[in-house]
Amino acid sequence: MENVAVFDSPGKGRGLKATKEFWAGDVIFSEASISAVVFDSLTERICHSCFRRQDKLQRCGQCKFAHYCDRTCQRAGWAEHKQECSAIKAYGSVPNENIRLVARIMWRVDKDGSLLSDTQLTTLEELEDHIADMQEDELKEFKVDIHNFLDYWPRTSKQHTIDDISHVFGVINCNGFTVSDQRGLQAVGVGLFPNLCLVNHDCWPNCTVILNHGNQSAVNTLFHSQRRIELRSLGKIAEGEELTVSYVDYMNLSEERQRLLKTQYFFDCTCEHCKNRIKDDIKLGGKVEDGVKPSEEQVKEATDYCFQMLEKMDQARLKGDYHEVVKICRDAIEKTEPILADTHIYLLRMWSTMSEVQAYLQYFDEAAEYARKMVDGYMKLYHSNNAALGMAAMRAGVTHWQAGQIEVGHGMICKAYAILMVTHGPTHPITKDLEAMRMQTEMELRMFKQNEYVYHSMREAALKNKPMTMIHPIVYCQQLSECLCENLCI
Repeated sequence: MENVAVFDSPGKGRGLKATKEFWAGDVIFSEASISAVVFDSLTERICHSCFRRQDKLQRCGQCKFAHYCDRTCQRAGWAEHKQECSAIKAYGSVPNENIRLVARIMWRVDKDGSLLSDTQLTTLEELEDHIADMQEDELKEFKVDIHNFLDYWPRTSKQHTIDDISHVFGVINCNGFTVSDQRGLQAVGVGLFPNLCLVNHDCWPNCTVILNHGNQSAVNTLFHSQRRIELRSLGKIAEGEELTVSYVDYMNLSEERQRLLKTQYFFDCTCEHCKNRIKDDIKLGGKVEDGVKPSEEQVKEATDYCFQMLEKMDQARLKGDYHEVVKICRDAIEKTEPILADTHIYLLRMWSTMSEVQAYLQYFDEAAEYARKMVDGYMKLYHSNNAALGMAAMRAGVTHWQAGQIEVGHGMICKAYAILMVTHGPTHPITKDLEAMRMQTEMELRMFKQNEYVYHSMREAALKNKPMTMIHPIVYCQQLSECLCENLCI
């Protein structure tokens, strides 16, 4: 941890500052979790050791609860699961994710002590729990969890005071970090990373955090690398500058971000973007065309209508009625697109949903159009190296490729790759996927420029033989390129 130092951040309490200069994409520090658990809703679909999503998982023969990729993962996860396994058997049921995480943390601390490594900058006891700031309804749920924890905690384990147990529950409530699957596309669990807890919030941060799952593929667990977070620089950071990350999505309005931060993390954000409400005007703004701007009344009416349609759209989506989702989105877009700015957050949600659903229904041309609009809007709102922008560009690139628009598709893939090289790094699985697609789309683009007619003819033939829904787009892209190469050579 020689890259950072703990200091008193004005108005924020303890924070971390850089002890040297950093540039975009630099890893400032990495940290393994004290412990982590899979979400209750995903316990049978995610490996409890490596947190990878698998179609078929092997169940622990003792507690019948924990699931693993194979015996290699089961052996790797046994140190964390051993006491949990016997506790679940004795308890007769599985407690919720908060109780499971607190138990794992306390077993770990009982075994190894408060300082688990030489690089740990703070102890569990020093972290804020904000119990005194909780609302009455939150405290009720909090007390229920503690009561159930006491029933679950084995009598053979070291006994702790109610205050100590409450403190750990409070810490994970406001400091728990979401653990994603191996490609970083879905939240699958929660863990505690003590050093990361010291990094303060800013709505326009200079760092981002990603999860690196390490490597657990070796049969011998001695060669496994730990699951860890990486704090990565988004741009140039000067020596002595405070390191910050964003706890909430910048796409929200300042007022909504402040509400979320106060509710979940118990502080009032005073960053420049919140104080000056930077970009709030364009997030709910009207479309300016040839110097003409719609009236405030028109913008408000279109905004309210769009919001109502978003609620209807969400309901239809929950029911799985995707054709109804398309109908709702199309009606809303036709009525509001001429009035609302391309940075309006409700319109961006409509475009995003329309692109996603139309791609699922295989209307790729329309999906590509809305994906491009979404990325254009995101570029005006997000930091140029924001991970959400990178993921949106990746989705747009895939959608354009699916639509046969190879030039735009390749450009979007390259943009996404450049951003994710900063936010995720070259070894992350999703960056590797993008690198493979970037190389393939580059080869296809060369073929397209050599003979556009032959390229599209071969592409259509490939699509008829192997529908895209059957396999991963990146794998399909590689197979399509191979097919095109063979036919062009002939």
